[in-house]
Amino acid sequence: MKKTLLLLIFLISQTFFSQADCSTALSVCGNSNITYSPTGIGAVNESLGGCLISGEHNSIWYKLTIATSGTLTFNLVPNDPNADYDWAVYGPNVACGSLGSPIRCNAATVIGVGAATGLNMTSTITNAAGGSATPYCQYMDVLAGQTYYLYIDNWVGAGSSTTAPFSLTWGGTATLASPFTDPALQPNPFVPPGIPAANPADPREILICASPAVFDFSTLTAGILNGNSNFVVSYHTSQNDALAGTSPITTPITVNTTTIYYYSIHYQDPTNPNNPINFCRQIGPFKFKQGNITALDKTIFACNNNKAGTATFNLNSANVFSGSNIVIKYYPTMANLNAGTGQIINSTQYVSAPGTVYALVTTSEGCSDIAVITLSFFAEFTVNDAIIRSCSMIQNVSMASFDLSSASVTTHAGTTKKYYKSLADAISGSNEITPSTNYISPGGVVYVKVSDENGCYNIAKITLEVIPPVYSQILKDKIICIEDRTVLDAGAGFDGYEWNTGATTQTISGVGVGTYWVKLKTGECISYQTVKVYASDQPVVTSIDISNTTVTINVNGGKAPYKYSMDNVNWQDSNIFSNIQRGDHVIYVKDSYDCEPISISIVVPNLINVITPNGDGINDFIDYSALSNKANLIFTIFDRYGNKIFQADRQNNYKWDGTSGNKKVPTGNYWYSVSWNENDKKNTPFKYTGWVLVKNRE
Repeated sequence: MKKTLLLLIFLISQTFFSQADCSTALSVCGNSNITYSPTGIGAVNESLGGCLISGEHNSIWYKLTIATSGTLTFNLVPNDPNADYDWAVYGPNVACGSLGSPIRCNAATVIGVGAATGLNMTSTITNAAGGSATPYCQYMDVLAGQTYYLYIDNWVGAGSSTTAPFSLTWGGTATLASPFTDPALQPNPFVPPGIPAANPADPREILICASPAVFDFSTLTAGILNGNSNFVVSYHTSQNDALAGTSPITTPITVNTTTIYYYSIHYQDPTNPNNPINFCRQIGPFKFKQGNITALDKTIFACNNNKAGTATFNLNSANVFSGSNIVIKYYPTMANLNAGTGQIINSTQYVSAPGTVYALVTTSEGCSDIAVITLSFFAEFTVNDAIIRSCSMIQNVSMASFDLSSASVTTHAGTTKKYYKSLADAISGSNEITPSTNYISPGGVVYVKVSDENGCYNIAKITLEVIPPVYSQILKDKIICIEDRTVLDAGAGFDGYEWNTGATTQTISGVGVGTYWVKLKTGECISYQTVKVYASDQPVVTSIDISNTTVTINVNGGKAPYKYSMDNVNWQDSNIFSNIQRGDHVIYVKDSYDCEPISISIVVPNLINVITPNGDGINDFIDYSALSNKANLIFTIFDRYGNKIFQADRQNNYKWDGTSGNKKVPTGNYWYSVSWNENDKKNTPFKYTGWVLVKNRE
């Protein structure tokens, strides 16, 4: 594309170029097509020789250098029916002052559109004299590095009455030298200056801020060359000068928007200033266009997130100017802009309340304009705080499962919601609560970040309330006799009941000792209440004191007051029974629960009040050996002062013969006690006390 574009510019431009002599022959750069309309001759009417015997008429000279060896042909086609073109080729490697005879020459009469002439691969002649009808001559075998001159003349004479352009195309296997087709010399495409005009056929346009204006053409050079070294750009006010490289513009000049200017590129071999390719040129036209720009006032929007009162605006998004190669600077006030102070540096993250900023748009040509950017908030939507109440969990009544999405915090359509434990998390968007439909939590608050279609958000607070369980106030633990049954009543006012027995009624009856639960429904909430039915503790006989014929029953446990009986028929409140006959008895005890009484067997020993230890075998001793089968049996004798003087045990067979320390005690009254533990489950302690008169002979 780069070769086609630039060479095309070169070829078309030659259409209007002034005539050249041999010494100023135009270089043919590569196998490029040429279109040209010669009129008149150059400065010298040169000696031509060969088949061309009548001198120059409307002529042009070309110089070509062979790049690669091979065959060379060309086709010359006039575009006017009255044009009659003759031509001659000189070389190789001849000088203009001594061209010699042409090696190919054709002066045949070739008239009419499409009446082509030139070299081809089929002709066998090298010269065609005037008046002949042989338009083509034989191709040439050429070698790399050879230089040739091609002379072309539109003969206007008998039978030819007009000047007209011709088209010249190259053929064969050889190629012509050009720096513009050698990637080693030109690695990068050249970039024409300016921008395309509205009509692509018109010259490209370079903007200037005012016309006329002083312009330095050298500022275009680096952009045109695009990094290609050893190429030179010159600037001209005419196409002819551009093609010939004459009359270059070397200093800044005053330019206008009507004149067409030209740039001309040629290669400068750093080692060989006479290298033929140094004379190849590519040219292009351009114009100046007054480029006063118009920056557009714009309004941009940003989010007033969480009603902060400020937003972050991307000033670049205002697009106040659509052209390229511009610099935009932003200022908070017009005064700042005029003074060049307070420039907004971070234009993509400008934090501001609603208001205005000012954009100074400057093109690379120095044209500028000012745009006003209005900063506005997106249309705001409202959110409201909400409360969610949820039933306490059975497993942990301080916790509940909350469906956060059920909170109605906005009526604005098209929003998305995300939930967070803290306001800081909601603002930063971190630690989102997921899933939000089953959030296990005690009472408290969470925050919902509500975002709309613009990405703006507001934050609402959701208060979480755990609905405490509602328990029955009358359903209490009970104590019953183990053999009894009772009724459990959960009380009225609940919306539903479900007992672990399967019953769904307010009460259940026939309930024995055990643990029961009931689910109590209040609205949508269910409370789980446990109730226990205990067996009453039976009273326990802790001890029995027997004093002579009086029996005292000592009891604890169960529930006082207690009742006592010796026949399980007649009951008394007192725990003392008097005048009890000697022998075995059963004592019955029950507490206030009136359960089956407990019973305990007692024995009231045969009381001996007098002993006469004289050895006559009558009342010689007190004998409690009958109780030897009782646990912890102890038989102790005390004097009237309470001093223990004797203790009977298994060794003396629980007998006392009125002695102490193997000596007879004085005649008198003595107290004694007999204690033991009854052989029952409770090892009930018994204590029997009495007195005895001892009569000893002095």
